[in-house]
Amino acid sequence: MATSNSKYNAIVVVDSASAETESLPYTPLLTAEQQEQDTVPGAVDYKHRPAIRSKHGRWISASFFIWVEMAERMAYFGISGNLISYLTGELGQPTAMAASNINAWSGVSKLLPILGAVIADSFMGKYYTIVASSCIYILGLGLMALSAMLSSLSCLNNSQIIIFFVGLYLVAIGQGGHKPCLQAFGADQFDEEDPTERKAKSSFFNWWYFGVCLGGLLGIGVLSYVQDNLSWALGFGIPCILLVIALVILLLGTMTYRYPVKLEGESPFTRIGRVFVAAANNWNAKLPVDGDGDGDAKPHDGSVQLTFLNKALIAPDTVKRCVKACSKSEVEEAKAVLKLFPTWATNLVFAIVYSQTTTFFLKQGITLDRSITSNFAIPAAAMMSFSGICIIVFLPIYDRVLVPIARKSTGKPAGISMLQRIGIGQFISIIAMVIAAVIEKRRLETASEHGLMDLPNVTIPMSIWWLLPQYALMGISEAFTMVGLQEYFYDQVPNELRSVGLSLYLSILGLGGLLSSFLVSLINKVTRFRGGGESWFSNNLNHAHLDYFYWLLAALSVLQLAFFVYFAKSYIYNKNKASS
Repeated sequence: MATSNSKYNAIVVVDSASAETESLPYTPLLTAEQQEQDTVPGAVDYKHRPAIRSKHGRWISASFFIWVEMAERMAYFGISGNLISYLTGELGQPTAMAASNINAWSGVSKLLPILGAVIADSFMGKYYTIVASSCIYILGLGLMALSAMLSSLSCLNNSQIIIFFVGLYLVAIGQGGHKPCLQAFGADQFDEEDPTERKAKSSFFNWWYFGVCLGGLLGIGVLSYVQDNLSWALGFGIPCILLVIALVILLLGTMTYRYPVKLEGESPFTRIGRVFVAAANNWNAKLPVDGDGDGDAKPHDGSVQLTFLNKALIAPDTVKRCVKACSKSEVEEAKAVLKLFPTWATNLVFAIVYSQTTTFFLKQGITLDRSITSNFAIPAAAMMSFSGICIIVFLPIYDRVLVPIARKSTGKPAGISMLQRIGIGQFISIIAMVIAAVIEKRRLETASEHGLMDLPNVTIPMSIWWLLPQYALMGISEAFTMVGLQEYFYDQVPNELRSVGLSLYLSILGLGGLLSSFLVSLINKVTRFRGGGESWFSNNLNHAHLDYFYWLLAALSVLQLAFFVYFAKSYIYNKNKASS
């Protein structure tokens, strides 16, 4: 039996004997020579013809996405990195109000990728979601530039503020669709069933993060200078132009991309939801001896785990006929999603640690001697670039030197497994927190020795380069854990949910930032009460105890790593993910 797939102009052929579904792009009869060409299973070109391995996908297509991401990150960090200066300066907002507005916008920006991923995976597809979100992104940046231009020509009024914030939240909406889909679509350009392309896909995630960090460095360094020394209108206008260029680059590669074929049938969210409902309804039922249900296709391995979901395989009794039994492939799909959450939860402390690089690390640096020459000092905002520079230097070394060495030893295409990579990064972050605590203790001792404890605005005679080890180690830990998490949440979800998978990775950072804010607020209240008015985060940093906070984060990270290793040891990778 055949049914039409209008979205991809495909024919869905159902073999009644095996009850398996295969999606084949509708195409004229191929010549013998064309039949010999190496087509990519499950992928079509922009005209819905079978994707040819030599013409579509691989690095020639993936490079478009890396350039687009570099431009987008430069634009995003060019806006977010100096946003508090614009709100408190040009818009005249109090510091507390400006911080509240930034936190609200940042939170929305981190949550919207989940919605964007659901829309892409269920309705529009990755390519069209990226194009549509890019247009929204450009519109938002354009409104921000217009607002800054109007405020420079006349006195500030409410309409200009409204235009600015409408533009700012349009940027958040645009990023929500852009961020998870672009990376997932870029990784789709490699066929995981091909050994050579499987290695290239792992390398893609390294170079992707390289592009993210390089774009962020340029955004913070170049655009913050333009905004502070030239004009805010130009500082917001350049990101708008960058996003237009990024969209043009994306469209230029259209004919080279591989487009995943979407099968007709239920939404994966519907299937997964039905499994949980069926398992709940059969909670008291006993499983058959084999507990395996039917013998249809198995997209994922791991039936020995999360066996309570196997109860969804049991045919319902007469009372609950409204809930039908699920197939084994549906149960395994639900298990694949549920298995992600221990890894998700055991990286939240890492996200808390990660957020310190842009907050308390920066506060430490401001108190230290930042002078390079008698006439030049390192700008405070530039200190945030230390970690990014370390990542940019380290990732090519990792990809070109360390991975081939590890590959010879382990036989794995990526050298080490994804969970091993994440765990190594967590371990390095613990070392970074220990060093940060030791350096902060040294900073406090230096301030005390020179009688500066009550002079918070006086520079402590201690070089800012003392902070380089903690910045460098956090950068290296990012290169391991962040890239590992991106690859893991892309690779281990069902194929139809890969944008959602990457949005889950982004949600770790979002929730980690919120948890960091909550933890700081809680510790601030507790320690102020016990310390007679002085907390660990006193406004006078010379009276504060960031060293205690760093020791606490190191201890929490050790506890997190122990749980992570426990879950990782029992984790069963998807059956066809040989890289792991």
